[in-house]
Amino acid sequence: MPPKDHHFQPIADESFPQGYLATGLHCGIKKHKDTSKPPPNDLGVVLSTSPRTSSAACFTLNAFKAAPVVVSGEVLAITQGRARALVVNSGCANAVTGKQGMQDAWDMVRTTDCLVATHGDGAAGSVENQTLVMSTGVIGQLLPTEKILQGIGKASSSLTGGFKSWEALARAFMTTDTFPKLRARTFDLNGTTIRFAGIDKGAGMIHPKMGPPGPPHATLLGLIATDAAVSPKSLQSALTWAVDRSFNSISVDGDMSTNDTIIAFANGASGMETEIDEETNPQGYKIFRDELTSFAVDLAKLVVRDGEGATKFVTVSVEGATSYTDAHKIASTVSASSLVKCALYGEDANWGRILCAVGYTSSLSTPIDPTKISLSFIPADGTEPLKLLTKGEPEIVDEVRAKQILEQEELEIRIELGLGKENAQYYTCDLSHEYVTINGDYRS
Repeated sequence: MPPKDHHFQPIADESFPQGYLATGLHCGIKKHKDTSKPPPNDLGVVLSTSPRTSSAACFTLNAFKAAPVVVSGEVLAITQGRARALVVNSGCANAVTGKQGMQDAWDMVRTTDCLVATHGDGAAGSVENQTLVMSTGVIGQLLPTEKILQGIGKASSSLTGGFKSWEALARAFMTTDTFPKLRARTFDLNGTTIRFAGIDKGAGMIHPKMGPPGPPHATLLGLIATDAAVSPKSLQSALTWAVDRSFNSISVDGDMSTNDTIIAFANGASGMETEIDEETNPQGYKIFRDELTSFAVDLAKLVVRDGEGATKFVTVSVEGATSYTDAHKIASTVSASSLVKCALYGEDANWGRILCAVGYTSSLSTPIDPTKISLSFIPADGTEPLKLLTKGEPEIVDEVRAKQILEQEELEIRIELGLGKENAQYYTCDLSHEYVTINGDYRS
């Protein structure tokens, strides 16, 4: 497999959003297999010091929602989108764990609330139900709750800001990930510098479908924190938009997790006097939403680049649909096709498999017209695209050129439907022998 370490680089302390404290540590969930190295982080905490913080989340639509997913949804409802802390553990998913799993998740919430009371501005002694919770790891096993609660207590002494603390937090998210997925970004909003920090994890069990809290309308976990001031309702609206175009647009293996969760915090510590609101300030809201979406796409791509056993990063672009939903469905179907992914791994230009997946995509608002479809491979190095099909007619394909494109670590599959003006993109990877090796003994 190609090396992936270069996707993680140090980030300047001043790039991280103001008003947050973070840490990560080892509490004993994960095995310490290599004693020549420090034990792996398996517990992390981040909190906003501002009582003005807004929060939002998108959760898995899997019927077997894990306890932390259910509990976090309840916390958001209780606080009306004003939670201000997150506790995360890796090594155990706390999924399909019954009543005890629910109790364990609530114990994590209440113990972390004590840290908010200690470290949060103007909140000492009055904080409860302020913490969201995430868990990732093996399904069907109970958490070692005593170790976790003790670890949360120890976290209090190491909560700080800056790169080192965010890196420690990012490492606490990791399971089969090969590098910590941490990014930061700044942008200007009406003269105020706004900062984002983002963490996600995931390498397998990745084909998310997440929506806002409530009835149904990897494990993949993600956190985005900003020092912008945004109302809870507008933060949820922006996050839902962003997730649909980022984390809901990636696939490693086609499996939706019981724990998929993306959480966003906005604490206003940048100095903004008025919260961004979709109704009262639609222009400012759109700028924020689009920046959030772009940032979320960057984070989501890291998950695909670190896909279990993956050797290629592939963008599936669907153009000329009558609706975004149709374009997104087709891109999703192609991205999840095992036959397409195997052909990518084998560097075999078997493009008929792509059209096959397009053709069996279900529940489209407008039927596929095979006489209008065009298909191309687009190399990442900027050289000439390779046309495979033009308006339903096959091209004479240069197999040597096709092989050269497929040998690259990155490429784009472009599908032009010729039906409308709506487009969508999905990000996927190949399916290798190494993926089977990793998942054949995941619990070992």
